[in-house]
Amino acid sequence: MRRRKTGYWLSCVIAALVLLVSGFSHSLVQDVSSIGSSHAIASGPSVGPQNILLMGLESRRDWNGNILPAGILSKLHAGNAQAVANGAGGNDTNTLILIHIPAGGKKAIGFSIPRDDWVHFAGTVGPQQQGKIDQAYGVSMFYEEGKLRQQHPAMGQDQLAFLGNEAGRTAAVATVEKLTGVHIDHFAEVNMDGFYELAKVFGGVDVCLKHPARDVNSGANFPAGRQHLDAAQALAFVRQRDGLPNGDLDRTHRQQAFLDSVIHQLRAEGVLSDLAKLNALLSVARQYVITDAGWNLLDFATEMRSLSSGNLVFHTLPIKGFTTIDGQDANVVDPAYIESIVRATFYPTPGPPEIGRAHV
Repeated sequence: MRRRKTGYWLSCVIAALVLLVSGFSHSLVQDVSSIGSSHAIASGPSVGPQNILLMGLESRRDWNGNILPAGILSKLHAGNAQAVANGAGGNDTNTLILIHIPAGGKKAIGFSIPRDDWVHFAGTVGPQQQGKIDQAYGVSMFYEEGKLRQQHPAMGQDQLAFLGNEAGRTAAVATVEKLTGVHIDHFAEVNMDGFYELAKVFGGVDVCLKHPARDVNSGANFPAGRQHLDAAQALAFVRQRDGLPNGDLDRTHRQQAFLDSVIHQLRAEGVLSDLAKLNALLSVARQYVITDAGWNLLDFATEMRSLSSGNLVFHTLPIKGFTTIDGQDANVVDPAYIESIVRATFYPTPGPPEIGRAHV
């Protein structure tokens, strides 16, 4: 795959937020301001240095807990309604990318967090205190919804799903903070259906593969060489882990730098000067993107307007090896070492940072 790798769904979300600055009409400003409905965390500043967690949820349901229509499940190669009802997909955060924005907004540094890293959870609901890092969200959501069903048997599904997702977001953010030792100021989240809809607005993505790729589980089936992937193919491409030499670690490389590629695509293809495309993008974002309610996206986007694709640097958190825990394939990690490299990368100058302080 070429250096400008195609990433996971949240990257296109942030790229859109960063770039939706030029030529705002009043309605566009209002649309951007309306994104953000979660109170799962206490938001930090929207300008200046900040840490942002991107989360991609593997759920086959919408934000109200409804199973996605059969036609969408088929396009996403995500099974059928019966499989989803029996737990297929769950609510794992198959994408976790922690991004640091230094003051001035002219560059960004990010770490992909492999989903199989075995960690101690933080902020979770229920008795489970450790597991794969991608499970923190779903574990808390499961126990929170179970508790709510007992305490409020008449609670509607929409409210149940909302509160369950809120518990999941809180746990996912707190667990990443515990692993990396840095405070998270904001998050952006989208599910599989949301990525598909955003990818349709962007018109798909161009990739170049060194080798053919085929995976029955994700639906990936691509020849070697340069090619354009439509929205469904793009989802299959970024979901693939089986058949890759290093499995999920290779998938994190695909998750990285969609910020880079989408920023390039938006600038090169004139999306930002096309009012119809901007409106379509914001319409999808309002429906599918979840951010913390205290994040002023307009202020953030204004500060980030000078960000260029050449100033995006991504890494993957290291692992010590592989193991099997409770019957699950997992990555062995060294939290102290991870914290040291994240802090050294995000805050290379001596002295305690203003934002991103370590949790003790």
